[in-house]
Amino acid sequence: MSLARCAEILADLEPVRIRGRVRQAIGLVVQAEGLALPVGAACEIRVSGGAPVPCEVVGFRDDVTLLMPLGELQGVRRGDEVLCRSHVQRVPVGRALLGRVIDSQGAPLDGGPPPVPERLTPLHARPPHPLERERIREPLGTGVRAMDALFPCGKGQRMGLFAGSGVGKSTLLGMCARGTAADVAVIALVGERGREVREFVEKDLGPEGLKKSVVVVETSDRPALLRVRAPFTATAVAEHFRDEGMDVLLLLDSITRMANAQREVGLSAGEPPATKGYPPSVFAQMPRLLERAGRSGKGSITGFYTVLVEGDDVNEPIADAARSILDGHVWLSRDLAHRGHYPAIDPLQSVSRLMNDVSPAEQVDAALRLRALLAAYRDAEDLINVGAYVKGSNPEIDLAVQSRGAIQKFLRQGTAERTTLEASRKALLDLARSFAGKER
Repeated sequence: MSLARCAEILADLEPVRIRGRVRQAIGLVVQAEGLALPVGAACEIRVSGGAPVPCEVVGFRDDVTLLMPLGELQGVRRGDEVLCRSHVQRVPVGRALLGRVIDSQGAPLDGGPPPVPERLTPLHARPPHPLERERIREPLGTGVRAMDALFPCGKGQRMGLFAGSGVGKSTLLGMCARGTAADVAVIALVGERGREVREFVEKDLGPEGLKKSVVVVETSDRPALLRVRAPFTATAVAEHFRDEGMDVLLLLDSITRMANAQREVGLSAGEPPATKGYPPSVFAQMPRLLERAGRSGKGSITGFYTVLVEGDDVNEPIADAARSILDGHVWLSRDLAHRGHYPAIDPLQSVSRLMNDVSPAEQVDAALRLRALLAAYRDAEDLINVGAYVKGSNPEIDLAVQSRGAIQKFLRQGTAERTTLEASRKALLDLARSFAGKER
């Protein structure tokens, strides 16, 4: 065992046993007395005749400490002993996690033996210093042609995937995980239906994608605190691989479910609802998580975060807050999904804020030309559909109508279809040259 590993173990040891007693339990919150601990400390309630209930300190009021359980509260009684386990929560990281499906505490969910971690790392780490971040200038292929061509993502960039329910976010994440040029993919499934986890791992991700992936899962039936913890666990695992010099793709599904879980925690702890029922801690927590992705002097974490847009309202609070923090967004259209267009990406509502930094000028020009034709067709679509548009009235609309079939073919891609960043660029440039030929 290395000296550094021994130092980590000693740092986690509690030199003094801090104990308290359960005073009251209401809803999701346990009040303990005689327990002077900082927010975020890990504890356990010793239940008479049962297994200990792990808890986390989420606040304090007057002379009581507020705890949130990481398990079920059945069997907890007034006067049960509360024991501090650690002042700082840590998660296991290392190459042993590759190909595994784990929960937010590092326990295996795939039926395999517990992974042997290389070390334990803090769950809540500080984001990189702003002036120590490397500039993002190198693109990272996702394997999705529409994204790589029209709004490419750079190594260390953070992109949002915005959509309503059932529009194809999880399938698109699986395509990115299988087709990415990154060394490692870390995937967090937060608040998913239990049925969908195995479906995602076996169908969307597949054996090939799983080999270079770590999947962190907390389903919708799990306690709110564990659903909040899962994205931070996945980010801590990604940070370990980044510090080893790897390019990591971090996929989180979804920010909205994490925010809803934090709303449960905040309201139970006594926070006042601020914006449409969300307490302030939700909006304070999002940048602490999202800013941890990015480039360092050794490697990079490229983040893709799905946002479940409630009622397809792009301006609802969580979507608006996420869009203001992220470096770009991809909008999945329900209308396109209903037409059988997959992936249902709407290029006119999607943008990458770093496209000019990671793409050659000819690709930028070609992407702008394609978007202009899509916009021209959309403006005249009603007239075209009812037969009111007269050919020759507008040369731009004429070209958009002629090119529509080729554009739609370019934007569509089968879930099993693979493409590289170079192939996507070439296809876009060939399409742009065909526009120029028709204009002549």
